[in-house]
Amino acid sequence: MKLLHHPDRKDIQLASVLYALSDPIRLYVVSEIRKHGEQACNSFKVPIAKSTLSHHARTLRESGVVHTRAQGTQRILSLREEDLNVRFPGVLDSIIEAYEAGEAAAFVEKSEG
Repeated sequence: MKLLHHPDRKDIQLASVLYALSDPIRLYVVSEIRKHGEQACNSFKVPIAKSTLSHHARTLRESGVVHTRAQGTQRILSLREEDLNVRFPGVLDSIIEAYEAGEAAAFVEKSEG
């Protein structure tokens, strides 16, 4: 099985994290992981193709926002909250709080409608 690249804590870059969190789908995924804990990649209810969701998961992983582990045929995503808070204190909290306060409702409405 192919090993997945995860940047070391010291190598996580602010620009990469901000880029990864600039997409509404990726923000939704991160918000869901934060609310409910680690989840299989296929458990997210998003209006996109499975391959596109895999691309978003890879972007989050390569930026250092999530950790991905293989469990059988599934990929389990968990938030690298501790690493992010050590590198950039409060950034993840601020972004997720802003997302959940405004954009989350609009995203849910779009995906259901």
